[in-house]
Amino acid sequence: MEAGENREEARTPLISVIVPVYNIMEYLPRCVASLCRQTYRNLELLLVDDGSTDGTGQLCDRLAAADNRIRVLHKDNGGTSSARNMGIEKARGEFLGFVDSDDYVEPDMYMRLYRAAQGREDWLVQAGRDEVDEQGGQLPSICEIPERELRFSAEEFLRELLMHRGDCSFCTKLVPRRLLGEDRFPEKQLNEDFHLMIRLLQRAEGVVSLPVCGYHVFYRLGSNTRRKKENEFSRVFSDNVNNAELVLSLVEEKYPQLQPVAVRFGLFQRLDYLLHIPISQMRRDNGQYRAIVRFLRGHVGDTVSSPYLTGKNKLYLLALTLAPGTVRRLHRLGMKLRKIIP
Repeated sequence: MEAGENREEARTPLISVIVPVYNIMEYLPRCVASLCRQTYRNLELLLVDDGSTDGTGQLCDRLAAADNRIRVLHKDNGGTSSARNMGIEKARGEFLGFVDSDDYVEPDMYMRLYRAAQGREDWLVQAGRDEVDEQGGQLPSICEIPERELRFSAEEFLRELLMHRGDCSFCTKLVPRRLLGEDRFPEKQLNEDFHLMIRLLQRAEGVVSLPVCGYHVFYRLGSNTRRKKENEFSRVFSDNVNNAELVLSLVEEKYPQLQPVAVRFGLFQRLDYLLHIPISQMRRDNGQYRAIVRFLRGHVGDTVSSPYLTGKNKLYLLALTLAPGTVRRLHRLGMKLRKIIP
């Protein structure tokens, strides 16, 4: 590194990028290489080995030996949130970033995020993201990348999240360490990013969204949010319903003007649950399933009157409210006839 680069690095704050790692030997080198190539040089990379059993922990140590910006933390298995939280405790940086170990980033992502964060002490800054499959093909976008830089107040961004337009992922964001405070990712829960984000928005000025795709989500069959077998049901759908209840309480207390949007969010999350739960689990002894059906039957008026639900959403919600098992069987038959599922 040249003397000029050393002086420039000394003037920039340290960014700590936290990567939870578990049994990911095949894809970890690509992830780490993309971070080591960052044009923003004053960066430390924390690989948190969450009790790997396949040699990934040793791979982390070898990668660290090749770049002195990499630190490895070994711990007993506790899940992604547990690993991220350990990384937060050990991070030295003024800013925090988070990357999943099978994903990868563009070389200038953290430089772009940092430049946009300058002069915005209480703001989160995010880049756009896309999804690629195991063959390298582009998958449909989850969140639209804006054509120009956008700034959302905290309330506006919460509204975007409740309308399923915003990106709650911490992987695309640069987070001021002091803004995080004592808050941490909830452990043993899926969709933990949403849970922490709605708490963080209560202290943040807002979110800056950049018109660039900096983060690449690698779609792997068998990830936490995907079902591989007919009768498997990801807990993420249950956690999404729990998050809907949490955010409705927050909105009632602090953002009453967002209540119609929060009600729409709760209805939509329950619709998603009912469209994914295996038919074999739609039983009277399934407490959450029964509670969701009762909720829908108690909110028929909200379903009909909501201006934020599509006609198709309303039709499915009303049908599932009336006869959930029958509707799901018909829905599954239709998917088979269209050859969407085998």
